[in-house]
Amino acid sequence: MTAQPLTSAPAPPVVAALSGVGVRRLTTGQVILDGIDWTVRAGEHWALLGANGAGKTTLLRLLGAVTHPTTGTVEVLGHQLGRVDLRELRTRIGLVSAAQKVPQSATAHTVVLTGATGTVQPLWRKYDDATRERAHALLAELDCKELADRPFGVCSGGQRARVLLARALMADPALLLLDEPFNALDLPSREDLIDAMHRLAVTRPGLATVTVTHHLEELPPSTGWVLLLKEGRPLASGPAARTLTGELLSACFGRPIAVTRHEGRWLARSGRTAPGRS
Repeated sequence: MTAQPLTSAPAPPVVAALSGVGVRRLTTGQVILDGIDWTVRAGEHWALLGANGAGKTTLLRLLGAVTHPTTGTVEVLGHQLGRVDLRELRTRIGLVSAAQKVPQSATAHTVVLTGATGTVQPLWRKYDDATRERAHALLAELDCKELADRPFGVCSGGQRARVLLARALMADPALLLLDEPFNALDLPSREDLIDAMHRLAVTRPGLATVTVTHHLEELPPSTGWVLLLKEGRPLASGPAARTLTGELLSACFGRPIAVTRHEGRWLARSGRTAPGRS
């Protein structure tokens, strides 16, 4: 009997692919991004790290179909930027950002509903009973169903973050972008959001996420991939275990950094010692 050759499982579908991407400021010619080659596949959870001004926000805007590259190609969900209606493409991409414009007087349920239409204000005629029920179900999934009738403006920072996450999931996106979602959250709220993101990785195995953050301790255990940016260029990219190292982070941020990991979570601290201390 002839042994059958072992075959590897097919690679997950590509969600986003950037090739030779560069972005320059038109007015000054300043290089914001240069030489970006990056592929994000279904089910992958990426962290995008770098110092202020490294180009993280611009890169996230490319993935979110908000802007075009100056050079190179960007494909998102099978469509190349420049050859697709960006408004239509954005309806299939989830975004969570503290800078999102949300009516402060709208209830949490209404805010989540607007995720179905990708609008700031609700389009009531577009929301049928199934859509309204889905909004309630997402609030329950993110442990904030009791906020359904509460005005968004009086919710705490952590509650707002989870409501915005529910909003981003309304369109059942294949790609979820999180732009510093932990900004200004206290410790319990931060941990609640990390738990919610980790659950999403388990319950939605095909969902790809990209999270921008300044703090390694904000990364959920599901984070499996990392892209380090330095001055608009990729410094390192790959599995988190090989990329979140003291050596690479020190090179990325320009100062000695020590990295430790405990129960799937990372912690980074400066390797410098204060004067007079051993």
